[in-house]
Amino acid sequence: MSVDKLGLIAGNGRFPFLLLDAARAHGLAVVVAAIKEETSPEMDERAAADPNIRVHWMSLGELSKLIETFHAEGVSRAVMAGQVRHKQIFSSIRPDWRLAKLLLSLRTRSTDMLLGAVAKVLGDEGIELISSTAYLEPLLAKPGVMTRRAPSEEEVKDVEYGIGVARAIAAYDLGQTVVIAAQACVAVEAMEGTDATIARAGTLLSPLGVTLEGGDSTLSRSLTVVKVAKPNQDMRFDVPVVGVPTIDTMRAAGATCLCVEAGRTLIFDRAAMVEAADEAGIALLAQ
Repeated sequence: MSVDKLGLIAGNGRFPFLLLDAARAHGLAVVVAAIKEETSPEMDERAAADPNIRVHWMSLGELSKLIETFHAEGVSRAVMAGQVRHKQIFSSIRPDWRLAKLLLSLRTRSTDMLLGAVAKVLGDEGIELISSTAYLEPLLAKPGVMTRRAPSEEEVKDVEYGIGVARAIAAYDLGQTVVIAAQACVAVEAMEGTDATIARAGTLLSPLGVTLEGGDSTLSRSLTVVKVAKPNQDMRFDVPVVGVPTIDTMRAAGATCLCVEAGRTLIFDRAAMVEAADEAGIALLAQ
Protein backbone atom coordinates (compact mmCIF):
# COMPACT_ATOMS: atom_id res chain seq x y z
CA MET A 1 0.00 0.00 0.00
CA SER A 2 1.39 3.40 -0.98
CA VAL A 3 1.95 6.06 1.67
CA ASP A 4 0.97 9.69 1.14
CA LYS A 5 4.04 11.87 0.60
CA LEU A 6 4.98 15.32 1.80
CA GLY A 7 7.85 17.33 0.38
CA LEU A 8 9.97 19.14 2.97
CA ILE A 9 12.21 22.02 1.87
CA ALA A 10 14.56 22.10 4.84
CA GLY A 11 16.48 25.12 6.10
CA ASN A 12 18.62 25.29 9.22
CA GLY A 13 17.82 24.76 12.89
CA ARG A 14 15.40 22.35 14.57
CA PHE A 15 12.27 23.40 12.70
CA PRO A 16 12.71 20.88 9.83
CA PHE A 17 13.17 18.03 12.30
CA LEU A 18 10.09 18.98 14.33
CA LEU A 19 8.01 19.10 11.17
CA LEU A 20 9.55 15.84 9.97
CA ASP A 21 8.57 14.12 13.23
CA ALA A 22 5.05 15.56 13.08
CA ALA A 23 4.55 14.46 9.47
CA ARG A 24 5.77 10.96 10.23
CA ALA A 25 3.43 10.83 13.25
CA HIS A 26 0.59 11.52 10.78
CA GLY A 27 1.71 8.53 8.71
CA LEU A 28 3.23 10.54 5.87
CA ALA A 29 6.34 9.59 3.95
CA VAL A 30 8.63 12.62 3.68
CA VAL A 31 10.82 13.61 0.75
CA VAL A 32 13.38 16.11 2.03
CA ALA A 33 14.96 18.71 -0.21
CA ALA A 34 17.97 19.48 1.98
CA ILE A 35 19.75 22.77 1.28
CA LYS A 36 23.51 22.23 1.25
CA GLU A 37 24.20 25.71 2.64
CA GLU A 38 21.72 25.36 5.52
CA THR A 39 20.40 21.91 6.45
CA SER A 40 22.06 19.92 9.23
CA PRO A 41 23.89 16.72 8.15
CA GLU A 42 21.78 15.01 10.83
CA MET A 43 19.07 14.80 8.16
CA ASP A 44 20.96 11.90 6.52
CA GLU A 45 21.02 10.05 9.85
CA ARG A 46 17.26 10.41 10.18
CA ALA A 47 16.75 9.03 6.67
CA ALA A 48 19.07 6.09 7.36
CA ALA A 49 16.89 5.13 10.35
CA ASP A 50 13.52 5.45 8.58
CA PRO A 51 12.75 4.03 5.11
CA ASN A 52 9.86 6.50 4.76
CA ILE A 53 12.27 9.46 4.75
CA ARG A 54 14.22 10.19 1.58
CA VAL A 55 16.78 13.02 1.42
CA HIS A 56 17.98 14.82 -1.69
CA TRP A 57 20.74 17.42 -1.27
CA MET A 58 20.76 20.50 -3.47
CA SER A 59 22.10 24.04 -3.46
CA LEU A 60 19.95 27.04 -2.65
CA GLY A 61 19.73 28.18 -6.28
CA GLU A 62 18.74 24.83 -7.84
CA LEU A 63 15.04 25.45 -8.35
CA SER A 64 14.84 23.16 -11.38
CA LYS A 65 16.42 20.30 -9.43
CA LEU A 66 13.91 20.84 -6.62
CA ILE A 67 10.97 20.59 -9.03
CA GLU A 68 12.42 17.59 -10.86
CA THR A 69 13.08 15.80 -7.56
CA PHE A 70 9.54 16.31 -6.28
CA HIS A 71 8.06 15.22 -9.62
CA ALA A 72 10.21 12.07 -9.65
CA GLU A 73 9.17 11.28 -6.07
CA GLY A 74 5.47 11.89 -6.72
CA VAL A 75 5.24 14.87 -4.36
CA SER A 76 2.26 17.18 -4.87
CA ARG A 77 2.31 18.96 -1.48
CA ALA A 78 5.33 20.54 0.14
CA VAL A 79 6.27 22.69 3.10
CA MET A 80 9.18 25.02 3.87
CA ALA A 81 10.61 24.64 7.35
CA GLY A 82 13.72 26.13 8.90
CA GLN A 83 15.49 29.39 8.39
CA VAL A 84 17.31 30.24 5.21
CA ARG A 85 19.50 33.14 6.26
CA HIS A 86 18.59 36.24 4.28
CA LYS A 87 22.22 37.00 3.49
CA GLN A 88 22.53 33.52 1.96
CA ILE A 89 19.68 34.25 -0.41
CA PHE A 90 21.30 37.39 -1.68
CA SER A 91 25.03 36.66 -1.40
CA SER A 92 25.65 32.90 -1.64
CA ILE A 93 23.01 31.95 -4.16
CA ARG A 94 24.06 30.59 -7.59
CA PRO A 95 20.77 30.54 -9.51
CA ASP A 96 20.03 27.97 -12.19
CA TRP A 97 18.27 29.13 -15.37
CA ARG A 98 14.79 28.83 -13.87
CA LEU A 99 15.61 30.80 -10.73
CA ALA A 100 17.61 33.37 -12.71
CA LYS A 101 14.57 33.97 -14.91
CA LEU A 102 12.39 34.32 -11.81
CA LEU A 103 14.80 36.80 -10.19
CA LEU A 104 14.82 38.97 -13.31
CA SER A 105 11.02 39.13 -13.22
CA LEU A 106 10.81 40.51 -9.67
CA ARG A 107 10.19 44.22 -9.15
CA THR A 108 11.90 43.97 -5.73
CA ARG A 109 14.00 41.22 -4.18
CA SER A 110 12.56 41.20 -0.68
CA THR A 111 12.29 37.82 1.00
CA ASP A 112 8.51 37.77 0.71
CA MET A 113 8.62 38.65 -2.97
CA LEU A 114 11.22 35.98 -3.74
CA LEU A 115 9.62 33.17 -1.74
CA GLY A 116 6.16 34.09 -3.00
CA ALA A 117 7.43 33.82 -6.57
CA VAL A 118 9.02 30.43 -5.82
CA ALA A 119 5.73 29.25 -4.34
CA LYS A 120 3.92 30.32 -7.52
CA VAL A 121 6.40 28.44 -9.71
CA LEU A 122 5.93 25.33 -7.58
CA GLY A 123 2.16 25.72 -7.82
CA ASP A 124 2.35 26.03 -11.60
CA GLU A 125 4.28 22.74 -11.58
CA GLY A 126 1.56 20.98 -9.59
CA ILE A 127 3.30 21.24 -6.20
CA GLU A 128 1.19 23.01 -3.58
CA LEU A 129 3.19 24.82 -0.90
CA ILE A 130 1.27 24.56 2.37
CA SER A 131 1.62 26.41 5.70
CA SER A 132 4.89 25.87 7.55
CA THR A 133 2.82 25.49 10.73
CA ALA A 134 1.05 22.46 9.28
CA TYR A 135 1.10 19.65 11.86
CA LEU A 136 2.63 22.05 14.43
CA GLU A 137 -0.39 24.08 15.56
CA PRO A 138 0.16 23.14 19.26
CA LEU A 139 3.51 24.97 19.14
CA LEU A 140 1.94 28.35 18.30
CA ALA A 141 2.21 30.83 21.18
CA LYS A 142 -0.94 31.39 23.22
CA PRO A 143 -1.76 34.78 24.79
CA GLY A 144 -0.48 35.47 28.28
CA VAL A 145 2.59 35.40 30.50
CA MET A 146 4.50 32.11 30.37
CA THR A 147 7.14 32.69 33.05
CA ARG A 148 7.03 33.08 36.82
CA ARG A 149 7.91 36.74 36.48
CA ALA A 150 5.50 39.04 34.68
CA PRO A 151 6.83 42.11 32.87
CA SER A 152 7.50 45.15 35.03
CA GLU A 153 5.63 48.40 34.46
CA GLU A 154 8.60 49.72 32.47
CA GLU A 155 8.81 46.55 30.38
CA VAL A 156 5.10 46.75 29.59
CA LYS A 157 5.66 50.26 28.23
CA ASP A 158 8.57 48.98 26.14
CA VAL A 159 6.44 46.11 24.81
CA GLU A 160 3.63 48.46 23.78
CA TYR A 161 6.06 50.78 22.03
CA GLY A 162 8.02 47.90 20.50
CA ILE A 163 4.95 46.24 18.97
CA GLY A 164 4.17 49.38 17.01
CA VAL A 165 7.75 49.71 15.76
CA ALA A 166 8.10 46.00 14.95
CA ARG A 167 4.87 45.90 12.96
CA ALA A 168 5.94 48.98 11.02
CA ILE A 169 9.28 47.47 9.95
CA ALA A 170 7.70 44.06 9.32
CA ALA A 171 5.30 45.71 6.88
CA TYR A 172 8.33 46.62 4.77
CA ASP A 173 9.71 43.06 4.96
CA LEU A 174 12.84 44.35 6.72
CA GLY A 175 12.69 42.08 9.76
CA GLN A 176 10.36 41.04 12.54
CA THR A 177 12.30 41.86 15.71
CA VAL A 178 13.13 45.08 17.55
CA VAL A 179 14.98 45.66 20.82
CA ILE A 180 13.71 48.45 23.04
CA ALA A 181 15.04 50.28 26.11
CA ALA A 182 13.16 53.05 27.94
CA GLN A 183 10.73 53.39 25.00
CA ALA A 184 13.58 53.97 22.56
CA CYS A 185 14.47 51.62 19.72
CA VAL A 186 18.00 50.26 20.22
CA ALA A 187 18.17 47.76 17.36
CA VAL A 188 16.08 46.71 14.35
CA GLU A 189 16.39 43.36 12.62
CA ALA A 190 17.44 43.25 8.99
CA MET A 191 19.29 40.43 7.19
CA GLU A 192 21.36 39.40 10.22
CA GLY A 193 18.51 37.61 12.03
CA THR A 194 16.98 37.82 15.51
CA ASP A 195 19.89 36.55 17.61
CA ALA A 196 22.40 38.88 15.96
CA THR A 197 20.01 41.80 16.46
CA ILE A 198 19.70 41.06 20.18
CA ALA A 199 23.47 40.67 20.52
CA ARG A 200 24.03 44.00 18.73
CA ALA A 201 21.60 45.74 21.09
CA GLY A 202 23.50 44.33 24.06
CA THR A 203 26.76 45.69 22.65
CA LEU A 204 25.26 49.12 22.02
CA LEU A 205 24.14 49.42 25.62
CA SER A 206 27.22 47.82 27.15
CA PRO A 207 29.49 49.92 29.39
CA LEU A 208 31.39 50.79 26.20
CA GLY A 209 28.24 51.95 24.45
CA VAL A 210 26.46 55.31 24.46
CA THR A 211 27.12 57.20 27.71
CA LEU A 212 26.59 60.56 29.29
CA GLU A 213 29.53 62.77 30.19
CA GLY A 214 29.44 61.45 33.73
CA GLY A 215 29.73 57.87 32.49
CA ASP A 216 26.13 56.74 33.10
CA SER A 217 24.22 55.13 30.24
CA THR A 218 21.77 57.42 28.45
CA LEU A 219 19.25 54.56 28.35
CA SER A 220 18.17 51.87 30.78
CA ARG A 221 20.30 48.71 30.58
CA SER A 222 17.07 46.74 30.65
CA LEU A 223 16.38 45.53 27.12
CA THR A 224 12.99 44.31 25.89
CA VAL A 225 12.80 42.16 22.76
CA VAL A 226 9.63 42.22 20.65
CA LYS A 227 9.07 39.77 17.78
CA VAL A 228 6.00 39.90 15.56
CA ALA A 229 4.64 38.41 12.37
CA LYS A 230 4.27 40.54 9.28
CA PRO A 231 0.89 42.30 8.93
CA ASN A 232 -0.01 40.02 6.02
CA GLN A 233 2.11 37.10 7.16
CA ASP A 234 2.20 34.25 4.66
CA MET A 235 2.25 31.23 6.96
CA ARG A 236 3.93 29.16 4.25
CA PHE A 237 7.30 30.72 5.02
CA ASP A 238 9.28 33.00 7.35
CA VAL A 239 7.00 32.38 10.34
CA PRO A 240 8.45 33.87 13.56
CA VAL A 241 10.22 31.26 15.70
CA VAL A 242 11.74 31.44 19.21
CA GLY A 243 13.33 28.86 21.46
CA VAL A 244 16.03 28.24 24.05
CA PRO A 245 18.77 29.85 21.89
CA THR A 246 16.72 33.07 21.94
CA ILE A 247 16.81 33.09 25.74
CA ASP A 248 20.53 32.29 25.78
CA THR A 249 21.22 35.24 23.48
CA MET A 250 19.02 37.54 25.57
CA ARG A 251 20.79 36.52 28.78
CA ALA A 252 24.19 37.30 27.23
CA ALA A 253 22.92 40.68 25.96
CA GLY A 254 21.31 41.71 29.24
CA ALA A 255 17.75 41.58 27.89
CA THR A 256 15.05 41.01 30.50
CA CYS A 257 11.76 40.66 28.61
CA LEU A 258 10.57 38.92 25.45
CA CYS A 259 7.18 39.47 23.84
CA VAL A 260 6.06 37.46 20.82
CA GLU A 261 2.88 37.59 18.76
CA ALA A 262 0.26 35.11 19.95
CA GLY A 263 -1.14 32.70 17.38
CA ARG A 264 1.52 33.51 14.80
CA THR A 265 4.82 32.62 16.53
CA LEU A 266 6.15 29.08 16.93
CA ILE A 267 7.74 28.26 20.28
CA PHE A 268 10.18 25.36 20.11
CA ASP A 269 10.95 23.33 23.26
CA ARG A 270 8.51 25.47 25.22
CA ALA A 271 9.11 23.84 28.62
CA ALA A 272 12.89 24.17 28.29
CA MET A 273 12.55 27.73 27.02
CA VAL A 274 10.35 28.80 29.95
CA GLU A 275 12.73 27.10 32.40
CA ALA A 276 15.71 28.91 30.88
CA ALA A 277 13.83 32.23 31.04
CA ASP A 278 12.88 31.64 34.68
CA GLU A 279 16.49 30.87 35.58
CA ALA A 280 17.62 34.07 33.86
CA GLY A 281 14.85 36.21 35.39
CA ILE A 282 13.48 36.95 31.93
CA ALA A 283 9.77 37.67 31.49
CA LEU A 284 8.25 35.83 28.53
CA LEU A 285 4.80 36.66 27.17
CA ALA A 286 2.68 36.50 24.05
CA GLN A 287 0.01 38.99 23.00
